[in-house]
Formats: sequence, structure tokens, C-alpha cells
Amino acid sequence: MSGNHKKIAILCHGAFNYIKNKTGNMLIRYRSDEVLAVIDKTKSGSTSQDELGYGGDIPVVDSFDACKSMDPDTLVIGNASQGGFISHEYRVEVINAIQNGCDIISGMHQFINDDPELSNMAKEYGVTLTDLRRPPSPPHFPKGSWHDRKIPVLLIVGTDCDTGKMTTGWEMTQRLKAKGRNVAFVGTGQTGILLSGSGVPIDAVTADFMAGEIEHEIDKFNSNTELIIVEGQGSLTNQYYAGVTLGLLHGAMPDYMVMTHDPGRADDVTEYPMATMDQVMDLHLDLMKNFKASTFIGINLLTFKLSESEAKAEIQRTVEKYGMATTDLVRFGNLDFIDAIEQVLA
Repeated sequence: MSGNHKKIAILCHGAFNYIKNKTGNMLIRYRSDEVLAVIDKTKSGSTSQDELGYGGDIPVVDSFDACKSMDPDTLVIGNASQGGFISHEYRVEVINAIQNGCDIISGMHQFINDDPELSNMAKEYGVTLTDLRRPPSPPHFPKGSWHDRKIPVLLIVGTDCDTGKMTTGWEMTQRLKAKGRNVAFVGTGQTGILLSGSGVPIDAVTADFMAGEIEHEIDKFNSNTELIIVEGQGSLTNQYYAGVTLGLLHGAMPDYMVMTHDPGRADDVTEYPMATMDQVMDLHLDLMKNFKASTFIGINLLTFKLSESEAKAEIQRTVEKYGMATTDLVRFGNLDFIDAIEQVLA
């Protein structure tokens, strides 16, 4: 994704909002010049700006047919359903896009390359199918290389899914690079992999190999790297996805962590009451104690649902309560947050 300029249509029927359409939304935020349209029949006639508050006049249309005149060359499935299956409705749109010469990029657990009809059709029309969630083969078992690691690792964690972990890691990486720092980003989900062009889809990896795959990605970087930032997944307190979070924690064996939290939500994505930042930070630190010392060095809040005054007040309360740099990087910029990260690199 970091190579040639693309002309993208984002498919996300019934999911174009600030939470569900994570992959599509990040393309709109970071590759807006490549996004031609969003396909969601429930929001047709609106714009990205109307729904997300960014993206300008990128139109929302009701089908792939409605954006063919824009001449897209890539269809990206912008959201991931629970279980990662491609619905009949999506399949119809994907087939239409292939027949009109579009490459297809999917982050679903159901691999489009393994679908005989789609793969044969792709060959017929000369397009490529990309499965972002296909795990490495052969897999990598952990070696415990963190014992001898010289480069510090920072892991992004959160109180739940969809608290901005990928955005936080990507924003930190880009902002530190802009300050001349040699930092690296490890994508661990479909969005981070799509933006960075590399990484490992940790939730598609067999459990015994989760730690090894993250370790393998970290070990690729040369000794000149100042900091490796690892995208987080799930939450230790989420009843559906905690296993992925734990495997990622043991693979990264982080020296530092950054917390993410959405103060505008009372319940997590399973409709269970959200854990507090205190609980989640204590859990991570306790799980690391048997291996090495790890430290939280910042908090990034997702304040989309709060007014500006409410968001600023929440940031100030968080700074006072936890005694560490806090911001909403997208909404308010660095504040003291990036300076706090740089201090550990001095």
C-alpha cells in the first residue's frame, strides 16, 4: 500500500461509522487522495465529512456500480464482520469490481485467494487478490530473543477493542519520524499492515505461534533503530479477544507501553461494562513482572464522542490522575505526549 498511487473504493455496507469501518476510515484519514468513494447503501448520499468529521467530500454511494464512472482500480473491504466471513452482499460487489478490473484487498478471515470462483475470475480479468489476514507459512515459534534485544520496544494497549491502538501507533511513528527519529512500526492487524506494507495478522495466527510471529517481526530491524512501536490488538479485559492481546504482549515483551481509552463509551464491544485504565494497566504490569520491568509512559484518548471542552477537561483529569503525558493525537496534536516518548530515547 505504501507504493503506487491507487484509486480506491471502500466497501462497507451498513458499517460506515467511526468504529466499525476501521480499515476504510484509516485509508480516508491517511490516504484520502487515493479514496474515490465509500460504498454503503445505508449512508448513500452523504459524505465522509458528514459521517467521520474528516475526509472532505468523498461521496458515499449505494453500490460499486454507482462509482464505476470514477474509474476505481482497487476495492478495499473497509470493515471486518465478526468471524471475518464475506457475506453474499459483499461477494456480489467483489465480483462486480473484479469484472471491472479492480484489484481486491480484504482483511477478512475468509481468504479470497482460496475461493476458486474469485481466484479464477481474478486471473481472467488480470487483477490481484490480497488477503491481509493470511498468516505466515511456515509459522515461527518463539525463541526468547527478547533476552538479548538491544532495541527498546513500545507496545500500544487499550481498555478495549476500537480504542485507537492502531491510530496511536501510526501517529506516534509518523510524528517521531518527522522529528528525525529512526523508529519502526510493526502492524499486527489488517489496517496497520495495509498502511505500513508489512507486519503479521496476529489474530489469524495459531495460538502457539503468536508470540513467535511478533518476536520474528521485531527481530528484523537493524541495530540503528531507536524504537520499535508495535500495534496492539484487543484487550486483556475483553471476553472475546483477550487471548490475542496476551499472545501479543508475550511476543513483544515491551520495555514501554502506551494506554489507549475511549472515555465516551460505557460498554466494550461485547456490551459488557468497560474496564478502567487502572485495571488494565495493572494487569499488563503484573503479567510482565515475571519477565522484565515494563513502564507506561503515555495515554492517548479517543475523544470523538466528547465536545472539545469535555475532551480537554478529560485530558487534564487524566494527566492529574495518572501523572503521565496525555492527549488525543488526532484531535489535539502532540501536547506533551511525543516529548514524553522522546525522553525514553535520550
